[in-house]
Amino acid sequence: MLTNRRMLRSTNSPLRYSSKRISDDQDEEYQSIRVSEYQENKAVNKENRSVAGFEKLWIWQKAYKLMQFIHKSCKALPREEKYRLKDQVERSSFSVCDNIAEGYTAYYYKDKIERFLTARKEAGETQNHILKLSGKNYIKPEVARRWVKKYEEVIRGINGYVNYIRDKRGTRR
Repeated sequence: MLTNRRMLRSTNSPLRYSSKRISDDQDEEYQSIRVSEYQENKAVNKENRSVAGFEKLWIWQKAYKLMQFIHKSCKALPREEKYRLKDQVERSSFSVCDNIAEGYTAYYYKDKIERFLTARKEAGETQNHILKLSGKNYIKPEVARRWVKKYEEVIRGINGYVNYIRDKRGTRR
């Protein structure tokens, strides 16, 4: 009778080491059950991998929805604004989502914080562009106020996430 630890070293099983002694018959039955569970879990994990980690953040979700609304409304802008205000507002709204995703996936705390602070700046820039759209009567003032308010929520969420990262890191500035 071998210990489970030696048995697992000799086979390429996904099981963890255990110092508990079991018989060979029990070991084969145990391994077949555990391997099938492992394969089932692996298949389930493959299905769930389609969602990136940053997509679970509510700040990314809100910024993404706002970006989609902005892009839909920018289609109605006049042609002369195509490479001026339209391009500016679309790019800054894209950048908010992109920087949140970059910050979430960054490895080092400093890189995470920098990307989230950049996303916060881009959200502020997008607010400015929304106010310009309203000032030029391209969108209604109440729509502009609503979008600016929603971007303010995103900014507060980013601030909270940056504080969370700083607390986790152990340096609160």
